[in-house]
Amino acid sequence: MGETAGERVAGEQVTGEHAGERVAGQAGDAERPEARLEKAVRAAEQALIEFEIAVETFRVEVENFSRLHHQKLGPMYARLDELDAQLAEARAALSGDPDDLRKADELRALVMPMPGVEELFHDWMDSDGLSPEASAMLTGQAVQPPKRVRPSEEARKLYRELARKAHPDLAQDEPERERRDEFITRVNAAYGRGDVAQLKQLGEEWAAGPVPAEQPPSENEELYARLEWLSRRKELLSLMAQELEESAIGAMLRMAPDDPDRLLEEIAEQLLAQVSEREKDLAKLVQ
Repeated sequence: MGETAGERVAGEQVTGEHAGERVAGQAGDAERPEARLEKAVRAAEQALIEFEIAVETFRVEVENFSRLHHQKLGPMYARLDELDAQLAEARAALSGDPDDLRKADELRALVMPMPGVEELFHDWMDSDGLSPEASAMLTGQAVQPPKRVRPSEEARKLYRELARKAHPDLAQDEPERERRDEFITRVNAAYGRGDVAQLKQLGEEWAAGPVPAEQPPSENEELYARLEWLSRRKELLSLMAQELEESAIGAMLRMAPDDPDRLLEEIAEQLLAQVSEREKDLAKLVQ
């Protein structure tokens, strides 16, 4: 026998009441303080991770710029110092003035290497400190200087993806945090070298690794403690970012944010011009 219109209306009313109860229940859950606090914690975690990624990518650029600056431009700076000393010595020889002689001695002292260091440590250390080769031998790592200041866009994309997936701040217990710390250390090292192949391999390793079990919502006190830790971590990262930005290398990078490698080339061109000018001046004095 078919359902009457009255029965259908009554059924729809009951169904509507049940749906209303479900909606009301869901709204009640959403309004729970613990639920709102947990949502705030998750948002703070993601914001902190993005901030850490930004700080780390800038740190890599500062470090790479510093190393490349030393490798590519160090000999030019050394040549300029040597020419300044020779020019001062030539002027002092012509004038015989005590002030010129003192200035020549001071400039010559600046370019003199630290006596005996190279011989004492048998090429393991020079005036600038432990050589890259010696450091590599002690740490078991191959000497792999960066090829450019900013890793390629593909390396940056792979790094960001891995950092977001495996970041230690997403760990729910200490063993998982340790596993993530070790993994991210290797990710950071590969990114610093701009090693795309290694980053891809690390991505495969992470995908095949254990998936952390989901934990039930934290208690109110634990969520507040988590927010406090995230806040302290953000303050620390802010200080790190400020130090990087205010460093000499950081200031140079801000001069060319879109193409820092080109900045190195421009500085090299300026130094070559200065070397050429000093060589001309020296040639005039010693004729």
